[in-house]
Amino acid sequence: MEVMQAKDALGSAGILGGTGVVLGAFGAHMMRPYLLSAGVADVWETAVHYQLIHAVALVGLAGWMRGAVEQGLRRAAWAVRLWTVGTVLFSGSLYLLALGGPKWLGPVTPAGGAALIAGWVMAAASAAG
Repeated sequence: MEVMQAKDALGSAGILGGTGVVLGAFGAHMMRPYLLSAGVADVWETAVHYQLIHAVALVGLAGWMRGAVEQGLRRAAWAVRLWTVGTVLFSGSLYLLALGGPKWLGPVTPAGGAALIAGWVMAAASAAG
């Protein structure tokens, strides 16, 4: 299996960051009346917040990956995967729940959160080499 490159992490960061800005703008403007009347504006804002934080973290990790040694690079690649999947699961489930999605999505949110936490563990482990 080929080791993930910094450009892959930066690509994930760009996608998550760009869509996070778009979804944040929709939530703050076009969808604001619905989100407020449904009482889920805070859910939407939490989803945007976590998405953008992890997009920025991916940019930083991409920069670090440029000089990483092989073992650290492999761990960083796992951090990228976990942050990307975790953000899709965590933020994605929150967006869908805020829009009235099915209740079975509820358990997806903590699964995404667990992936985000595991990603942070792998990011820290990357520094060990």
